[in-house]
Amino acid sequence: MAAHGGKKAILAALFANAGIAVAKFVGFIITGSSSMLAEAVHSVADTSNQGLLLLGHRRAQREATRLHPFGYGRSRYFYSFVVALVLFTLGSMFAIYEGIHKIQHPEGLTSPMVAVVILLVAIGLETYSFATAIKESRPLKGSSSWWGFIRNSRQPELPVVLLEDLGALVGLILALLGVGLTVITDDPIWDGIGTLSIGVLLGIIAVILIIEMKSLLIGEGATDAQLDRVFAELPDHVTIRGVIHCRTQYIGPDELLIAAKLNIAPGTSIQQLAAAIDAAEARVRDAIPAARMIYLEPDLKRAGIPAGE
Repeated sequence: MAAHGGKKAILAALFANAGIAVAKFVGFIITGSSSMLAEAVHSVADTSNQGLLLLGHRRAQREATRLHPFGYGRSRYFYSFVVALVLFTLGSMFAIYEGIHKIQHPEGLTSPMVAVVILLVAIGLETYSFATAIKESRPLKGSSSWWGFIRNSRQPELPVVLLEDLGALVGLILALLGVGLTVITDDPIWDGIGTLSIGVLLGIIAVILIIEMKSLLIGEGATDAQLDRVFAELPDHVTIRGVIHCRTQYIGPDELLIAAKLNIAPGTSIQQLAAAIDAAEARVRDAIPAARMIYLEPDLKRAGIPAGE
């Protein structure tokens, strides 16, 4: 379900950005606006990024092998990290360079109304893409804030698309302001300032994504709410009296690995133990569908070892 929603948002962004990129390049050729050029390169970067996210989706579906026994789910994290790098290098750095160049060597615009029309159409298309990403993200976001969703989501594609689309919308507004102020004041330096502003904006978004995707690549565990459910569902308070310690890690956006040592009642038979562990795994999977890999080790609680450690 989450993967389907993420793919829908990626495809919406892909088609929107591809069309916008072509229109912006045409606008740049006609007007000579550096803001338009920066936005065109930004759209090319975004279109490439959607392709990388789709590639990550496809690579993550490969079957597990002896070399990669837990599968390839983290491919989605890797390609999302590459997306952040592309946004930083191709989008942000180019816009900053172009903006500084245009401020130092301002050039007048020709047919600025063409740029305005293209930017307004692009804002409409980006709004559609952004609205699709918001719609697909709401079920996963739940009651948390949007910033909390971006910070805590284990699904990399939706936060990436959300931030890209937000950056694209704000960037288009900055480009529109740059072109508009250039026309009003007859001073082309505003076009360069708009371009530079777009570069700084993209750099901030790229750094946020790099930090978040790096954390997922290294390996993030279950959320606090999920961990509470694990500790609540594992014990049956008869055979399994409690959890001595537990470790979790997402090995893919939809695959949570859980390893726990359980406090077993003394005198428990092998048959009782096997049935209790099977039941505990079923309870956890019912509560957390992403918990596909669960490894439980029976043990006896000894003095001096606090539960959860």
